[in-house]
Order: sequence, then structure tokens, then C-alpha cells
Amino acid sequence: MPIAMSFKPVATLHEFMPETVEVICERQDCELDMFEVHYTYDVPDDHGVSELVCPYCGDSSPLSEIEL
Repeated sequence: MPIAMSFKPVATLHEFMPETVEVICERQDCELDMFEVHYTYDVPDDHGVSELVCPYCGDSSPLSEIEL
């Protein structure tokens, strides 16, 4: 007996994913240029750069979002 499955077309999945965020670490001795945050799940509205840490130096205070 066939099993009925419901699939979302790939074209509609991007509507529910948050945008990519580009972040810069402004710590003087950090050599990381910038990094991108790609969310693949529904993040809370109040989630922001302040909840992130630099993947290179581990600091969180000098991070800021790059506005294009």
C-alpha cells in the first residue's frame, strides 16, 4: 500500500529561512576578516549578533553586522 507523503517544493522553502547575516569582528588583534551566519531553522525574532561569538578569537563584544 503506498504511503501518502506531503513535500514542500524547494522553491517555497526559502520563504521560511532567515536571511544570511554577514558579521565582522572589530577586535584589533583578531585576524578574521568577516564570517557569514546561515540559519537553517526558525530563529527567534530577538536573536541577533549579540548572541554570537567570533569563531576565530572567541570574543563576542566587538562583533557587528555588516549592512549592505
